[in-house]
Amino acid sequence: MKTIKLVVFDMAGTTVNEDNVVYKTVTQALEKHGCTVTLDYVLEHGAGKEKLTAITDILNLQQRNDIDPQAVFTDFKSLLEAAYHALEVTTYTGMETLLETLRQKDIKIALNTGYDNKTATLLLDKMEWQAGSTYDVLVTADDVERGRPQPDMILKAMELCGISDPSQVLKAGDSAIDIEEGKNVNCGITIGVTTGAQTREQLELAQPTAVLDSLVELKKYL
Repeated sequence: MKTIKLVVFDMAGTTVNEDNVVYKTVTQALEKHGCTVTLDYVLEHGAGKEKLTAITDILNLQQRNDIDPQAVFTDFKSLLEAAYHALEVTTYTGMETLLETLRQKDIKIALNTGYDNKTATLLLDKMEWQAGSTYDVLVTADDVERGRPQPDMILKAMELCGISDPSQVLKAGDSAIDIEEGKNVNCGITIGVTTGAQTREQLELAQPTAVLDSLVELKKYL
């Protein structure tokens, strides 16, 4: 078994249970600008991506060159901020126990996300998660030049945690693009989890080490 020294967790749908509010809000913002797509479509083509990239990709797939992605993104951010302020945000059953187990094993914990820093911090504050106690580092889309599936966020987390060997890194997320991100760094283990954006079948297409129904099952890979 590989020696894991750093676990990189996605946030929404993986460690943060927010009932897909972000993708519902992407759908709402697109609708506001005249692009009608289903939530399932947004989840399939936008899950895990930096959100302006997700919106741009969906508009391109819909051949809606008449809609400005930046305008949709601006409305998305306003709608999401209002939604999150009103939303009760929780983690998943057993997640905090898992994090404590990782800390006891001296395994570093990084959170990475396609959110901007403001949104990610709002979510963590709502859950009362603190850097240095609940997790070690947070890397957001604001911190890197390239978002998923490029490896920049994981590489940044490795740098901050003093890890140089990607085979000692486990990446876990709820979308295929999370798994692709991990593979693009050559992470030792990549894990898909079915608690969020995508189905087991969608996750398996990215060929992770395993697909789990709950991250509580992650202990067997440590």
